[in-house]
Order: sequence, then C-alpha cells, then structure tokens
Amino acid sequence: MNEKIKARNRMKFKFAVRYLSAFAVYVAVIVGMFFLLRAVCERVIWYPEDPNYVFLHFIKQNSVAVIVGFFVVGWGIVTCVFIKKWMSSLDEITRAAEQITLSPEQAVVLSDELKPLQDELNAARENALRTAQEAKEAEQRKNDLLVYLAHDLKTPLTSVIGYLTLLREETEISPKLQEKYTGISLRKAERLEDLINEFFDVTRFNLTSMELEFERVHLSRMIEQICSEFEPVLQEKNLTWKLDIEPEITMIGDPDKLSRVFDNLIRNACNYSYPDTEIQCSLKKENDSIVCRIKNHGKTISKEKMGRIFEQFFRVDSSRSSTTGGAGIGLAIAKEIVERHGGSIEAESAEESITFTVVFRDKS
Repeated sequence: MNEKIKARNRMKFKFAVRYLSAFAVYVAVIVGMFFLLRAVCERVIWYPEDPNYVFLHFIKQNSVAVIVGFFVVGWGIVTCVFIKKWMSSLDEITRAAEQITLSPEQAVVLSDELKPLQDELNAARENALRTAQEAKEAEQRKNDLLVYLAHDLKTPLTSVIGYLTLLREETEISPKLQEKYTGISLRKAERLEDLINEFFDVTRFNLTSMELEFERVHLSRMIEQICSEFEPVLQEKNLTWKLDIEPEITMIGDPDKLSRVFDNLIRNACNYSYPDTEIQCSLKKENDSIVCRIKNHGKTISKEKMGRIFEQFFRVDSSRSSTTGGAGIGLAIAKEIVERHGGSIEAESAEESITFTVVFRDKS
C-alpha cells in the first residue's frame, strides 16, 4: 500500500514539475526577448515622428504593466495546455474504467506518464477477476454439495424405512435380530441427523453474520471435555488419544464459537485417521501465545489441496459419498472464528499425518 501511495505521489510530482517547468520556460523566453529587444533598440537612433518609436516608448513607460500582462497571458496559455492534457488523461482513465467493466479480461494500457495508475488498475482488474472466479467456484461447490447431500440423505432414510418395515411386518423375528435391526436403524437415523445439520451449516454460514459474545474461557477444560465426548467415535475405528494439555489455560473469547472450532478440528482428525492409530492433541503457552495442535495419522494431503483446505465447501475427498468428512464447511467456519478472535490457524500434511495448529494471543 505504501508503494502505491509513493507511486501516486511521484506521478503528481511529475505533473507539477512539468507544469512549473513549462511556465518557467515561457517566462525565461519573454524576459530574454525583452532584454534582447532593449539591447537592439539602444543601438538604433530613433526620431519622434517614427511610429515604432512611439510604440516602443509606450512599452518603456509601461514596462511593468506590459511584463505582468505577458506573464498573465503566458500563465493562461500554459494552464490551458495542461488542463487540456489533464482532460485527455482523464478521458483515458475513464475509457480504461469502462474497459474493466465491459472487458475485464483485457489488460489496461495507458500512456507512459500514467504507468503507476495503469499498474493499479490492472491489479484491481486481476483481483476482481480472481474474486469472481473464486465466488463462482464456491457457488458451484455449494450446489454440488447440496446435490450430494440430498443424494446421501436418501440412502440412510431408505435403510431406516426398510428395517422399520421389516420389524413391523415380521412378527417372528428373534430378539437378537430385533436388537440388530434397531441398532442399524438408530445409526442410520443419527447419520440423517448429521446430514441435516450439515444442511443448516451451509445455510447459516452464508446467510448470517457471526456475532461473538466474549467472556473468560477455560480453554484447558473445554478441550479436555470435547476430547472425552469423542471417545465413542474413536472406538469405532479403534483410535486412541495422546493428550498433552497444560492445566489452567484461559483466554477471552466466545465459548460456543471456540467449542465449535475444536469440535470441527477433532471431528476432522477422526474422519481422516487410519484405524488403530493415535490422535495427538496438545495445548500449551508458548512465549506470548496460546498454541493448540491436533495431529492425526492418515493419508498425506497434497500441497495443492492443503492450500485450499480452508475454502468454503472444499472437501479433500471429492467423491460423492459423504460418509467421511462433512460438507466442506467446518474448516472454513473454524478459520473465520479463529481469525475473529485475533488468532491464526494453519494446516500441514507430511509423511501420512495431518496437523492443525491454532494460535491465539495470550492476553491474560
């Protein structure tokens, strides 16, 4: 931003220098001509009846007024020339703005003296194109996900209906089978609830502005509690915890929103972990920061996908099935919440592991 301001100031300075230089040249020419004419006239013998003598004598008697008049006329001429040039530059800029609106794909080309402005306009044009493309891609991903989620809603719903119908119509089913079918129906119904919640996430993320309610949050207890709540999820894949949480770490924040951040990160770790592996979660104070790291062992994510992992509706697993992972919005929400708390969140993947690092400033 400072470079842009400096470039604009340099452009203004050049215009001012050119304007003053043009006027200075005009003044120098007039003064030079005046002294040259005076030197020539002093070498000539004049007679009172000579018309040129009368004219030159008048100029000599009113030399100050004549010089001031020439200065005013010269200033007017120079100003008019530069105003015309400025108007031409303004027209050039207006045409460039119209071009950005009508044909944003074409690069803006201005005259050499407007080069700094040309660079700024092209930067704005490229940024607008990039933003429009990102919005288009996000909208397409959202639409695709809505289709996928709608498709995935049908599968567990069909299973629930099928098993409940079987339980109603087959009166001689053994208690063991009844328990089995009831358990399957319950799991399918819970999956339905998760998918419906994802629908609500997609809607809320786009239609509401996030408001934070700050208070003192006991971060250590919050993360320990969330980790314990995921024990049933870990058991499904035979995962284990390795916790390294310093006690009594607190911060000022919105407890509900922060809880959602760590819930999303831990859920993500569970979804993308290999079975029979360990999930590491640490919370520590490092210098003037509070740092939380969540690491799981799973398939290495490419750098390209890692660069987009916090985008709205982006999923690492782009397949249609949503049995693993969510709607691709949990990490985007987590990033926004963390940044609204003045913190940062980063992700890295290497050697079949994924690590999320959340950093908050320690204001305690």
